[in-house]
Amino acid sequence: MKLTVNPRSIAFRLIVAVLAVELLSSVLVVFLSYGYERHTHFHAFDIMLFGRADAILGAVQDAEDPQDNVMLVKADLHVPPVDIYEVYDSGGRLLGRSPNWQGAGPSPAPQPHNPFSQLTVNGREYRVVRIHGSRLVDLGKPGGGTLRQVSILYGAPTYYVWKAIFGTVEFYAGGSAILLLVTGPLIAWLLHRGLLPLRQLAALASKVSVDSWQFSPPASARTTPELAPLTHAIESVLQRLERSFEQQRTFVSDAAHELKTAVAVVKSSLQLLDMKSRSVEEYKAGLERCLADSLRLEEIVANMLALARVESAGSSSISSLEPAADLAQCLRRTVAQLATMAALRGVQVEVAVPASAACRVPIAEEDCCVLISNLLLNAIQHSPANSKVEARIDLETEPAAGAAVLAIQDHGDGIDPQALPHVFDRFYRGDPSRTRSTGGTGLGLAICKAIVQKDGGSIDLISQPDPNLPNRGTTVTVRLPLAKETAANRLPPA
Repeated sequence: MKLTVNPRSIAFRLIVAVLAVELLSSVLVVFLSYGYERHTHFHAFDIMLFGRADAILGAVQDAEDPQDNVMLVKADLHVPPVDIYEVYDSGGRLLGRSPNWQGAGPSPAPQPHNPFSQLTVNGREYRVVRIHGSRLVDLGKPGGGTLRQVSILYGAPTYYVWKAIFGTVEFYAGGSAILLLVTGPLIAWLLHRGLLPLRQLAALASKVSVDSWQFSPPASARTTPELAPLTHAIESVLQRLERSFEQQRTFVSDAAHELKTAVAVVKSSLQLLDMKSRSVEEYKAGLERCLADSLRLEEIVANMLALARVESAGSSSISSLEPAADLAQCLRRTVAQLATMAALRGVQVEVAVPASAACRVPIAEEDCCVLISNLLLNAIQHSPANSKVEARIDLETEPAAGAAVLAIQDHGDGIDPQALPHVFDRFYRGDPSRTRSTGGTGLGLAICKAIVQKDGGSIDLISQPDPNLPNRGTTVTVRLPLAKETAANRLPPA
């Protein structure tokens, strides 16, 4: 197993972070152990100094002289040879001293809060305690004897204390170092094993290509809480990409077929004219057919460019500085533009829009007009003579909804139920009522759907039998969110 040593890898950074935390913890433990050991050892050392100084005080006896002096009986002393001491009476007279020391001389009584001091004797550091005590001599005299004051200075080398302290600290430091050496590779191995599902997920995702969309994440990636969202996101992205690529392939194939057919029709018309000599009227009729086919080819290309522009415009085709389009105004303008065509086909277009409320939607005005024009043109083309097309705009009644609903209904033959799921597909003209005789390219509804979805809206198409009408009608409903200023100024329903 090869461990990753890339300084930028997550595993490496986690290992360094954990080891750094362990190192800081070890240093903290060493410092804490040093402080604790120093306190406990010197506390015991101070108690030992006091005990040995009291033993020196116990060796001070009556001198049996007329002045009732005291003396130090060294035969009763059991002092380590490296320790130092000296004893003075209240008059400053030296009663006794250790043979390995020249003495420090009598001094005032020690401060109660700090009876200790440091001395250097023969190159060694000593910790010294100074105590004052009293002894009773001549106990047989009247009054219970005479009280004599004694000053004792006792010290011991601190070398052994420091040796014990540093020995303990070295033990803790060595243990921490061994712990780091052992846990470092162990942590690296555990992290490497812990990140195995992530590496497996990345390996499987790297195999996905345009020709192979198979992605089956391991069960460990789905059950790991940290990897489950990532796994779901990768699957969702790949599914959307696969649909997008499939739509792109279908679009390119359908576009090539449509363009090839249109070009073939123009080519065959020209070849037919060139086969033999014809009259001026025949040439004129042939050229008119070529012109009509060229116009149809131009319409296909224009619709393809419009669809590509809408889909590449992002989530919204309108900038924050561009005003929102007035849906009602765009509807009236489009109806006026198509009035001549509607009259030629004997179709009446009825418009119903709110009288006072604003109908501004966050969509570019050009896209809004293209949307309404495609829907109205479809309705007019597939309506029988002496019928009508109803176009109306309604506002959502809930104050929090903030949406405008555009509904366009015709009373034509309708759409076969089997064709309804495909009416928004590009170049789809499966229903006989949607053939080339009407001049359509199969891109109009696809453009409408792209415009509506790009701006956060929805579009639905309903075509079902109506027992009150001789023909089945088709209703297209477009729901678009209102612009912010419109939603803010819209009054709630009474």
